[in-house]
Amino acid sequence: MKCIKDRLKKPWPYWIGGILLGILNVALLVITGVAWHVTSGFLLWGAAVLDFLGAEPLKWDFFNIFNVQYKEILLNHSLIINKFTILNIAVIIGSLIATLFASQFNIKKIKNRKQVIIALIGGIIMGYGARLASGCNIGSFLIGISSFSLHGWIYWIFITLGAFIGTLILKKFIL
Repeated sequence: MKCIKDRLKKPWPYWIGGILLGILNVALLVITGVAWHVTSGFLLWGAAVLDFLGAEPLKWDFFNIFNVQYKEILLNHSLIINKFTILNIAVIIGSLIATLFASQFNIKKIKNRKQVIIALIGGIIMGYGARLASGCNIGSFLIGISSFSLHGWIYWIFITLGAFIGTLILKKFIL
């Protein structure tokens, strides 16, 4: 057990992570019939909250345009319990297990109100961008590039620019 903990605490080579991601993505595609989509689960959770509040998001044009991808979920009214949610919960549980094995779990205190506001603004912008790109760095980038789709390469260019600009902003105003 000590040997496993020692291996989990040290950073792994990138190529091992890449191979594992590739194998897990193929396994997910074979088992569920869908590629890895993280933000789809969050989209459906948000739609469930808005539906509960009476906003009727299922009547919005977005869900009519993407009806093929979400048709089964929308017809069964299973916005919370679906394959995307199960995948997201599995990722969260897997991350927690890996963190606990590596003895790296730590709850950090929020420093100030400015940190909360910046985190909220950043999260909203990232969520909006993920929907514009039809996914996050997993769905749009990794899946897009591995399937030789042009959108994956376009996503890569703009996420690189965004990360660079975001780092400059972070260094100037936060750190």
